[in-house]
Amino acid sequence: MARITTPLTNTEVKQAKPKEKEYNLADGEGLQLRVKVNGSKLWLFNYYRPYTKKRANLGFGKYPEVTLSQAREKRKEARELLAQNIDPKAHREEIEQLKKDSLENTFGVIANKWLVLKKEQVKTETADKAWQALEKHVLPELKEMPIEAIKPRTVIAIMEPIKNKGNLETVKRLCRYINEVMRLAVASGLIEVNYLADVTKLFPAPKKKNMATIKPERLPDLMKALYNASITRVTRSLVEWQLHTMTRPIESATAKWEDLDLDNKVWTIPAERMKMKKPHTIPLSEQCLEILEYLQSIKTTNEYVFPSHRNNKSHINSQSANMALKRMGFAGELVSHGLRALASTTLNEQGFDPDVIEAALAHVDKNEVRRAYNRAEYLERRRVMMAWWSEHIESAKTGKPIEAHKGLRAVS
Repeated sequence: MARITTPLTNTEVKQAKPKEKEYNLADGEGLQLRVKVNGSKLWLFNYYRPYTKKRANLGFGKYPEVTLSQAREKRKEARELLAQNIDPKAHREEIEQLKKDSLENTFGVIANKWLVLKKEQVKTETADKAWQALEKHVLPELKEMPIEAIKPRTVIAIMEPIKNKGNLETVKRLCRYINEVMRLAVASGLIEVNYLADVTKLFPAPKKKNMATIKPERLPDLMKALYNASITRVTRSLVEWQLHTMTRPIESATAKWEDLDLDNKVWTIPAERMKMKKPHTIPLSEQCLEILEYLQSIKTTNEYVFPSHRNNKSHINSQSANMALKRMGFAGELVSHGLRALASTTLNEQGFDPDVIEAALAHVDKNEVRRAYNRAEYLERRRVMMAWWSEHIESAKTGKPIEAHKGLRAVS
């Protein structure tokens, strides 16, 4: 016959006295009150673990903080779990770990990990700029929030005021950064689903703005203004260099002498200084070599091709070309980044191979095989194209009529 345990009473629990050795008072169905030598009383639930059938104890807390009725309620919950073959002790540990993760794995914590990875994928200044945007608009609200608690309505509340100000480009970028953090959380196993994946679709898309540029037929106007402008020779050389090489402003401004191979007439920009984190080799025309000849004549100990006029150890500001174009009367019409568009439009109009033009602009082809071919085969084709482009600029500079050169489109 099974042993019958008489349930405890509140009086028995209250009046239980310590002895020389700790002892247990049973309430039945695994619930016990352990009376310690020092007089403290602890609730324990003794049970067989599912599958292994090994005995285990699960603490329910200390009396009188946990009353008899509360301990019995905890026993009921534990037995319901056992009926489903769930170990109540393992279940509690899992819940506690989830709570701990929620406190430790906040959006701010994951965002910091994202920033470290971001700096390995893009330029440091690009990653820092993204972080500054998060610090200004997002982190004040989300920094301390558990990553699992972030839902679309949370982000919508943050983005609405920004949208209402008309800053749609900022909304788009912030949503992208937030999603990158959330995807990192998914990859880390902290959350199973990123509920913010489509949050960008709730906001109007920003109107695409192309970099201000001029039409190809206005190249002579640009060259005339450049040579009559009240700017330093180094700044003028920088604008010309950007125009001839079709590079981005920051790539030209940070050019280093060590990256130039004058014997082979090429300039190789290291991956870490390129937008797409891929090294880029540029054939140098005779006009480019003339620009370098002047810059070598003023070279001191500076490692940069275009030195800063204020700091001998630094490079020229990447905005110098923009400021020069404004002084030359091109404000609102042309920015230094638009020089690339001017080159691209001209070369496309002259019938050069679009793939060769894209390679010259360092636009990364998503096709891996074709990209490998571009690197291997396009350099010499680009050398011919870049030589034509430099001659075209020279023609505009001297004021000679610009003749069509469409016969060169056969260069392939």
